[in-house]
Amino acid sequence: MNLEIIDIAIIVLYLGFTVFIGMYISKRASRNLDSYFLGGKTIPWWVLGVSNASGMFDITGTMWLVSMCFVYGLKSAWLPWIWPTFNQVFLMVYLSAWMRRSDVMTGAEWLKTRFGTGRGASLSHLVVVIFAVISAIGFISYAFKGIGGFAATFFPWDIPPNYYAVIIFTITTIYIVKGGMYSVVFTEVLQFLIMTIAAIAIGVIAMNEVTAGQISAVVPAGWKDLFFGWRMDLNWSGIIDSVNLKMEQDGFTLFGYFFMMMLFKGVMSSMAGPVPNYDMQRILATKSPSEAAKMSGVVSLVMFIPRYMMVAGLTVLALVYLGPKIQASGEVFDFELILPYAINNFIPVGLTGLLIAGLLAAFMSTFAASVNAAPVYLVNDIYKRYINPDGSDKLYVRLSYLVSFLLVVIGTLFGFFIDSINAIMQWIFGALFGGYAASNLLKWHWWRFNGYGYFWGMMSGLVASLLMPLLFPALQPLYAFPFIFIFALIGSLAGTLMTPPDDEDVLAEFYKKVRPWGFWKPIHEKVILKDPSFVNDAHAGRDALNIVVGTIWQLSMVIIPIYLVIREFNYMWMAIGVFILGSILLKKLWYDKLTD
Repeated sequence: MNLEIIDIAIIVLYLGFTVFIGMYISKRASRNLDSYFLGGKTIPWWVLGVSNASGMFDITGTMWLVSMCFVYGLKSAWLPWIWPTFNQVFLMVYLSAWMRRSDVMTGAEWLKTRFGTGRGASLSHLVVVIFAVISAIGFISYAFKGIGGFAATFFPWDIPPNYYAVIIFTITTIYIVKGGMYSVVFTEVLQFLIMTIAAIAIGVIAMNEVTAGQISAVVPAGWKDLFFGWRMDLNWSGIIDSVNLKMEQDGFTLFGYFFMMMLFKGVMSSMAGPVPNYDMQRILATKSPSEAAKMSGVVSLVMFIPRYMMVAGLTVLALVYLGPKIQASGEVFDFELILPYAINNFIPVGLTGLLIAGLLAAFMSTFAASVNAAPVYLVNDIYKRYINPDGSDKLYVRLSYLVSFLLVVIGTLFGFFIDSINAIMQWIFGALFGGYAASNLLKWHWWRFNGYGYFWGMMSGLVASLLMPLLFPALQPLYAFPFIFIFALIGSLAGTLMTPPDDEDVLAEFYKKVRPWGFWKPIHEKVILKDPSFVNDAHAGRDALNIVVGTIWQLSMVIIPIYLVIREFNYMWMAIGVFILGSILLKKLWYDKLTD
């Protein structure tokens, strides 16, 4: 692509400015580990929420969403549940507040408040560090694969995609390593603003360039339907024949079965709480439990409408103008490249630079958040705890620089060997997180679950999720989730029941501080015996209702911009009505009930 001088200037100016921010605020970030990784717990909750949303507004995921919307139409609105996106609803309703009440720095450190300081607790602590590092490397590889293909399409120089990725990784790593969380959060807010402007611009361009009749002429029957039966029932024959092959390869043909698996996996993973990545980091960086809940609510509120304006806009442009070319060529097309192809061909000069800067911003947000979240586990939870507990703050921060750099190098090396975005995305969210779900679900809801059970459950899940792609390479990762979950659950129960319970005083302190709901009756009675005035204000029934309402509310924000762009205005107004009703109910049943 031949970029104009103004486009190149916008991109260079943006990259230079983000590096400058990282360097400028590095002094403030490097005071100590709490400042470096959590911003000193002084950053406003709404800023953290926008930052968190920006970290999820990634280029690789957006490329995948565009390809899914192109192929599956409105039904693609359900597919992000594979991650699952509705985990943010569980977090805002109750889990973020539970997590923040611990007042710790990392997920591994949090385990001490749940399991104490015995050998089982130490093992549970160690396995969370291992999981955090593995998942961070997976996310870095995921970002590497997406940004390389994106850059190779847009930039005019004849450089292989992987080398483009290395160059952009290098620039981004500079400001992440120097600026810590202050740098990540404040650049992410800037990136989110750029991304939102870019996303809305794409949606408006698509609406000006494409009519509703043109869209209807290039999509199969059922493409505009949100709901579905047992089978996908989309037939692209005669329109774009190769899409039928794409659907078969994705494994979504029996969509009813796929949806049930996705929902089961999503609920189990969501009840387990946040994995040790940037999502958990922002929860722990808030000032209070109620602000942690509101921060998680902001993520859904600000992220979906602009993101899906971009997704829908790029999709319809590609359908109308690129679809016939794909059909005429008769060649196998890489649908993950629809996003860069659409922008390359349909966005005017001048705006292209802003859009590319915005998409680079989206990539940098996710990459920065992933890199910044992981080193604290190695530095704070391994080096400081076991090797050098009396080191200086300066030493710990400098060691964090080194660990960040090494994680980027390892993630980059793995990225060279990944075949596609879809492969790594489905492995991370389908298989790897399946190994996390069982142990972390039990830790919240069952008093008898102990540190040994946590360790063996996590190890069982990790081993199963790492072996599954090797032993069954053709198995869709989501379909592997139940087997990984059961394997991890067996490890959790065996490790727990074959070892003694944890110290009841530790459990009582945890229960009194966090106030979870679930199977805590013996500990509840112990707390009441010591403090008859204690009241557990958790409400499982109300939380369940808020989760159902919140999930529908969140889905409405996905489909509103899609209906707008494809001109299905009647359905759009119905979705807006659902959004308004959901907002009113959440205000009364969730927001007004928040306490610290």
